[in-house]
Amino acid sequence: MERDEKVFIYQVFPRIFGNKTHPCVKHGSLQQNGSGKFDDFTSTALKEIKDFGITHVWYTGVIEHATKTDYTIFGISKDHDAVVKGKAGSPYAIKDYYDVTPDLARDIPNRMAEFEALVDRTHQAGLKVIIDFVPNHVARQYHSDAKNPLMQDLGQNDQTHLAFDPNNNFYYLPGQALELHFGAQQEDFEYSEFPAKVTGNDCFSAHPGQNDWYETVKLNYGVDFQNGKLGHFYPVPDTWKKMLDILRFWLGKGVDGFRCDMAEMVPIDFWEWVIPRVRSWKNVIFIAEVYHPSLYRDFLKRGQFDYLYDKVGLYDTLREVMCGRAPAGRLTECWQAVDDIRPHMLAFLENHDEQRIASDFFAGEAQVGIPAFLTIAMMGTNPVMIYCGQELGERGMDEEGFSGRDGRTTIFDYWSLECLRKWNNEGRFDEGQLTDEQKTLRRQYAAILHIAATEKAIYRGGFFDLMYVNRNNPYFDPHRQYAFLRKSGGEVLFVVVNFDRQEHTVRVNIPDEAFRSLSIPDNQVAELTDLLSGMKTVGTLTAACPYEIALPAYSGRILKFHYNTQG
Repeated sequence: MERDEKVFIYQVFPRIFGNKTHPCVKHGSLQQNGSGKFDDFTSTALKEIKDFGITHVWYTGVIEHATKTDYTIFGISKDHDAVVKGKAGSPYAIKDYYDVTPDLARDIPNRMAEFEALVDRTHQAGLKVIIDFVPNHVARQYHSDAKNPLMQDLGQNDQTHLAFDPNNNFYYLPGQALELHFGAQQEDFEYSEFPAKVTGNDCFSAHPGQNDWYETVKLNYGVDFQNGKLGHFYPVPDTWKKMLDILRFWLGKGVDGFRCDMAEMVPIDFWEWVIPRVRSWKNVIFIAEVYHPSLYRDFLKRGQFDYLYDKVGLYDTLREVMCGRAPAGRLTECWQAVDDIRPHMLAFLENHDEQRIASDFFAGEAQVGIPAFLTIAMMGTNPVMIYCGQELGERGMDEEGFSGRDGRTTIFDYWSLECLRKWNNEGRFDEGQLTDEQKTLRRQYAAILHIAATEKAIYRGGFFDLMYVNRNNPYFDPHRQYAFLRKSGGEVLFVVVNFDRQEHTVRVNIPDEAFRSLSIPDNQVAELTDLLSGMKTVGTLTAACPYEIALPAYSGRILKFHYNTQG
C-alpha cells in the first residue's frame, strides 16, 4: 500500500500537561494539584510537536466526563462520589457527549470556544486533531446539558421495566437496585439506581465488583446479550442515530479523526453503518481499539476503520523482547501474522493503558525503548504513536492517588509530570530545563521520526526480513538483534537494531532472494549514508559475504545505499 505520508500520532493527556511548579499532593483536588488547560498547547508548543516529527495529535480526555469536582455553579450537575474513580474521574466515563471537560478551560463558561481555538491552533501548526470517541459506555449519571434541546437524551425514553428493547439506549436489570459492596466512597446519602443498569464491561449484575467498570453503564446497540446475542438492527436502533449525531457534532468542531475506545465491544454492524455516513461529510480517520486478532480483518473491511491497535501482537512481543524474556527474532512472527493488513496496524510502545518503558514494572530504563521504537518506525508503512513523556523518559512511578504507583501515568487523578513541566520551561518548550539524558533521548526519537517521515523507502517502500538467514549465524544473535531491508527506487535502507545492553559488532547475512525480491544490484558500489550519524562514504551489499556493522548498546543503525540507476 503506497502512501505519501507516514502517520505519526502524539498522544497527549491535557490534564497532565500543565505548567505547575510545585509538587502534587496524593489524592489531591483540582484546587490543590491543578490541571493542564487547552491553552497550555500554545502555538510554540504545537510548533515544537510538529518539528519533532508528529503529524497528528490525539488529545485524550476532551469530552466531558464524570468528576468529583463540583461544577454546579456553572450549571453542570454534580456526580456522586461512589460512581467516580479518583478525584478527577475517568476520561472514559463520559457524562455529556456534546461538551468538553471543564477542567481544561480557563474560563469555564467559554470552554467550548477554548477547545475550538485549540483545534484552530493545531491546524495552523500543520497538525491534525484526533479525539476519543467512547461508544460502548457512559458515566452512570450521564446527562447532557449541552445537546440540542430538541433532541432526546440517552435513556430519556427507555422502557426501564424491560431488560432489553432494541430502542432502549441502556440495558436494565428489572426489579434490582444497584449495590456497590466494595467500599465505593459514599457521600451524605448513598448512590441510588433502580432499576440497576448493566455495567460497561458487560457485567450483567446488580453487584459489580471493584475491578468492573462500575462507574459506567453499557450502551445498547440492539444486541440482546441474554438471548444468544441476537442482533436487532432493522429498523436502525435509536442508539445508532444518537451516536451518528454525536460524531457529526465533533466534525463541526474541526476534528480530523476519532480513536474509538473499546470498538470491539460495539457490534461491527454499527461501524459498517456509521463510518461511511460520517465520511460522506468529511474524510476523517477512525482508529479502533481491538484486541482480538480474529476480528482485525472484519473491522477493516466491513467496519471500514483506517487503523487498529497492534497490541496483542507487536506491542506484547516487543515488551517481552525489551525485557529480555523473548528473542528479537519473534518479531518476524508479528508482521507475518498481519502481513496482508500491516499498513493498517497502529504501532506503539506506550499509551495511557500501558506501563511506562522506564518504570520499575517494565524495563526500568528509557534507553531500552530506542531499538524498539526504531523497529516500529522503520519496518512498515503503518502509523506509529508516541505517548507524551515517552520521549523524555517518563517513569510513571508517582503515587498519584487512585491510580497508585503502578508504572502508568494516572488518568484518574489531578496530577502533572515533572518531565513535561521541564520541557514546558515557562512556555518556551525547549531543552532549557531538561537533563542531558532527556535531551539525548528526545533527540534520538526526533531523528528516527525524521528519517521515517522523509525516506521514501520507509513510508512507501518494500520490506525484506533478514532473520531467517541469520538464525544460526555465529556472528549475529537473533535473541538480541533484529535486521531487515527497505527499498524504494534506487535506494536501499539496511536496518539493524540491538536490544542488548552491550555493544556488539555483528555480521549480517543477506541472501540471494533479497537481491532478487527487491531488485537490488549485488556487489555494486553505492553511495552510503549512515542516516543517524550523517556520515557519508561508499559501500556494497552482496550475498557473497555478510555485512559487518557495529551496534552500540540499546540502539540501531540505518544505512542508506543509493545506487546510480542510470546507464
